[in-house]
Amino acid sequence: MYKKRIVAIEYIRGIAMLGVVGIHTGSSALSNPLANIHLVALLEIVTRFSVPIFFFVSAFGLFWSQDLSRPLDYKNYFKHRLRSVFIPYLVWSMFYMIHTTLLMGNFLVWHPSILIQTLFFGLASYHIYWLVILLWFYLLMPLWRYLLKKILAQSLLWLTILLFAQIIFDYYSSYKINVTNPPSSLFELFLQYRLNYWVLHYVFIFLFGGYCAQNYEAVRKWTSRHISVITISFISSLSAMLGFYYFLLFTIHYTPEEAVNTAHQLSPIGILYTLASSLFFIMWFESYSLPKSLGKLLSELSKYSYPVYLVHPFFLYYLSLLLGQLNLLFTGPVTLCCYLLVVAISLVFGRAIKALSRPYPILGQLLTGSHK
Repeated sequence: MYKKRIVAIEYIRGIAMLGVVGIHTGSSALSNPLANIHLVALLEIVTRFSVPIFFFVSAFGLFWSQDLSRPLDYKNYFKHRLRSVFIPYLVWSMFYMIHTTLLMGNFLVWHPSILIQTLFFGLASYHIYWLVILLWFYLLMPLWRYLLKKILAQSLLWLTILLFAQIIFDYYSSYKINVTNPPSSLFELFLQYRLNYWVLHYVFIFLFGGYCAQNYEAVRKWTSRHISVITISFISSLSAMLGFYYFLLFTIHYTPEEAVNTAHQLSPIGILYTLASSLFFIMWFESYSLPKSLGKLLSELSKYSYPVYLVHPFFLYYLSLLLGQLNLLFTGPVTLCCYLLVVAISLVFGRAIKALSRPYPILGQLLTGSHK
C-alpha cells in the first residue's frame, strides 16, 4: 500500500548527513595541536546524534511500508537489501582499499585473511562500518519484527525497559571492555572491532524508529502537545553532552581527541541525547515551517545522503592534503570552509551519479544500489 512521504523524516536525514560530515571534519581539525575546542565541540559533540539517528531513519523507512500483521517475504526482502546495500558496500570498500594501496604501496591488505577481516568488520575506510551494522539489522529483520510487535502491544513498558538495557549495555561495551592491542586471539579480534558490527549498540534507536513509523500519526500528535517538554529535554541533553565534554577537558585534563572519544553517542548521555533529538526534530519539522531555502537544502541532502555519505571522506582527505601543501592549519575559519566545501562537492557528486545512472543504470546500481 502506498504511503505518503514524511517530510520531517527527510529533513532529519538531511540534518544527520550534515552532522556526519561535521564529525569527520572535526576529526581532521584535531590534527591542529591548537585546535579550537569550541568549534570541535560544535562539530564533534553537538552532532553526536547523527550516526544513531541514521539507524532511526533507516528503521522508519523499513517499517513505514511494512504490515506487521502479514508474513515477511524474507527471501525477496533480503535480496533487495543486498542489492541496495551489500553491492555498494563491496564496491566502495574496494575503492577505498585500492586508494589506500596506491597511496601507501601496501599490498598486504589484499592477502585473503586480511581482506576477509577488512570486509567483515568494515575497515576499508573509517566511516563504512555503518553499512556493516545496517546489513546485520537487515539480516535479523524477523527478530526486529517480533520485538516491534511486543513493543506495539505494550509500548511504554517495553520501550522503557529497552532504553535502560541499551544504556547499560553500551556503557559496559564502551568503557569496561579492554582488549590487548594487537589482539592475542581470534576472540579478542572480534571483541576489538565490536563497534563495527554489533547491532546491539543501536537496537533501541532502531526499534524506536520502527515504532514511530508504525504509529507516526500518534507520535506526531504527541509531540505537538508536548512542545515544551521535548524542547527542554533536547536542550538539557545537549547541555549535558557539552558539559561532559568540557568536564573531561578542564577537570580530567583530557586532550580534545580523548574527550571526543569519550563523550560519544554510546555514552549514557549520548543515548538520551539521540532520543531527545529524534523527538525534537519530529516536533519541530511537523509544528513549524522552515524557510524555503533551508527546506530545499535539507531535502537535497536527504535525497543524496547515501552517495554523500559514501564519498565525503575521499574529498575530505584531498582537501586536507591540499591545506597541508598550502601550509594552512585547521584553524576555525579554515575548518568551516573545508566543511562547507566537502558538503558541496559531495552533493555535486551525488547529483552527478544520479544523472549518469539514467543512461548507465549499472553505475547507479554499483555505487548507490539503485539505478533510479
